[in-house]
Order: sequence, then structure tokens, then C-alpha cells
Amino acid sequence: MSAPHARRIVVTLGGLQILAWGSSFYLLGVLAPAIARDTGWSTAAVVGGISLALLTAGIVSPRVGHLIQAHGGRPVLAISSLLFAAGLGLLAAATQLPVYFAAWAIIGLGMASGLYDPAFATLGRQFGHSARQMITTVTLFGGFASTVCWPLTAWLLEHHGWRLTCATYAGLHLVIGGPAYALLLPKRPPAPAATAGAAHAAKAELPLAAQTTALILLGVILTIGAVTMSLLSAHLLILLQMRGIDLAAAVGLGALIGPSQVAARVVEMAFGRRLHPLWTMLAGVVLVASGIALLATGFPFMAVALIAYGAGNGISSIVRGAVPLVLFGPGRYAILMGRLGLPILIGMATAPTAGALLLDIGGPSLAFSVLALLSTANVLIAGYLTWFCLKAEGQADRAAA
Repeated sequence: MSAPHARRIVVTLGGLQILAWGSSFYLLGVLAPAIARDTGWSTAAVVGGISLALLTAGIVSPRVGHLIQAHGGRPVLAISSLLFAAGLGLLAAATQLPVYFAAWAIIGLGMASGLYDPAFATLGRQFGHSARQMITTVTLFGGFASTVCWPLTAWLLEHHGWRLTCATYAGLHLVIGGPAYALLLPKRPPAPAATAGAAHAAKAELPLAAQTTALILLGVILTIGAVTMSLLSAHLLILLQMRGIDLAAAVGLGALIGPSQVAARVVEMAFGRRLHPLWTMLAGVVLVASGIALLATGFPFMAVALIAYGAGNGISSIVRGAVPLVLFGPGRYAILMGRLGLPILIGMATAPTAGALLLDIGGPSLAFSVLALLSTANVLIAGYLTWFCLKAEGQADRAAA
């Protein structure tokens, strides 16, 4: 496929990731208080909508992977826009809590078929091992989702209310998302055998005997990372305020995370191609663990801690797509991305509730201690996975020679 066509695909996927994330995962960050005030529902019930959506997405994620493997990403991603539109439209009309939750379940189906994992699977299915740099570019776009959509959502809320805000996003998916996917993505992906053959010519994947162990360990690493990210995203401002930081300062500190994520992805885009993605993965979990450890110990320079955490979290999004591609190859990449999405999304769904329980039981000290323990364990597991895989690849190379 020519470079202009490849760029068109990457720009399409990256640009629509902003819309997909902004109208789903980041939506309630702005709308939840207004929805609770308008409907009389509890804030916990309102915020529970996103947990239901993530749980739904996790359950159906493996099936989405099989569909992309069989048919390519174009039909799956186009359908995701219709699902987002249907869910957001129902959300705009919801006057009863069961209808509200039904809307979020539909949005969850859209998330399963329209967020990072399906986009990565589409690129891997289409381009094989050469998709790594494209995956990084797509995450670079996605890193601007909150930057773009939070101000837009706030403006729409102020001028038109939360219901019309949801309806507007539904319209954007119908008018922009669906047609863009249908017109700008390839109609047919290459045959799996051809893609796999090209990949083998460029790089041998992890030996089959080591793949099961590597997949389990990678799933654990990515799930712990997702749980950490989801818990901190939900409770960071509360945690900082419980440490004696006023709200305005907490918001300012939290705002450092987004730019740090994007900056880390830019660095990875510039230099990461020279490194095995396992080293990128290890750098990401070390940065996250370092940031959380500094927060847990009451480090006086909170900005440094949050920049480190944000950079590590930004790298982890790239790892989620790049490491499976290199270790397991493009032949079954879409299927494996779907399988990995199951524990990751379920972990993201349950983490905010778990965080609230930790805060009720032991306050910020307990919450930070648990996060520090998880992130430290993740460094150890990532270190072992890196050693295990590089050793297995080296043995395979020597055997082939």
C-alpha cells in the first residue's frame, strides 16, 4: 500500500479516536454533575454508567477481535460509529435510570469496536509488523481526546444542556465517523497468509513454545496498568485534596498528565523504532511506578511525580498495540488484541469502585500503598517478561542460524 494511502488510514483512525474517547470514556468527567442535578439520580449511579460501558466492552472484546481478523477493521469501525450514535441518542432521551444504563451498555459496544484495540488490530491486520509506528501515531492523536473534547463538552453543556450535548456527539458519529470509516479505510484487508509471510521476512516472532507464557504475562502487565490508570483517573483530585492540596492546585497538577502522555509518545515516535518494544514497555511501567511511589511517600514536588506517571501512562498505550504485534506476529494479531481487551476493560470498569472502597477504609495512605504495590509488582513482571522473551528470541535466532 502506498505511503499516502497509509497516512490517510492513520489520520482517519487517529482523528476518530479523539471523537470516540471524548464522547464515551471522557464524557462523564464533564456531564456527570449536570446529569445528577437534572435527573435527581445519585452521582454514583450516574458515574456507574461508564463502568457498565467498560464492562460491556470487555465482555464482547474477544468477539470483536475475531471479526476484525475475518473481515478487516472497516466494517467493525463503521458499525462502532452507529453504536456510539445509538447509545448517545438514547442517553440524550433517558428519563429513567434503566434507560440510562441501557444507553451506556450500547455505548460500551461502541467502545469495544471503536477504541484503541480495534484501531490497533485494524493496522496490524492491514500492515503487519510495519504497523508499529502507525500505532504510535494513532495514540498521539488519541492523547488529545480530553484536550479537545472536555472544552467542547463544557461549551455545549453551558449553552445547550447535557441532553443536546449527547445528541450532538451522536450526530458527529453519524455525519463524520461512520462515513469516514466507510470511505477512507480499505474495503478488503490483505490475506492473512500474505501479511504473515511479509512479517516473517522482516522479523521472526516469539517461538510458539514461549507464546502462551508471554501472552499471560503481557495480559497481567497491561491489566495492572489499566487498573492503575482507571483508579487514578477517577480519584486523583480527591487523593490530592486529602493530602492537603486545594482544589485549584489539584486541578493544575492533574492537568500535567495529558501533556506528559503526549510528550512521551512523541519521544517514542522519534526514537522507539530503534528499540525492541519490550524495552519501551519496561520504561513505561518503571515511570508509572516511580510516579506513584513519589505520590505515596508524600514527595514535596508533586508535579515531578505526576509528569513521570503521565509519561509512563502515555507509553503504555503504545505498548498495548506494539508488543503483541512484535511478539506474536500479525497472523492472529486482531484475535489476540480482542482477548487482551477482556481483562483490561473489565479491570478499568471495576477500578474506580475499588478505589472508592480503599478511600473509605483507609484514606489516601491505603489507596497509594495499594497502587504502589501494584505498580512495583508490574515492574518485576515486566522485567521478567522482557528477559524471558529476549532469551527465547535469542535461542530461536541461534537455532535458525
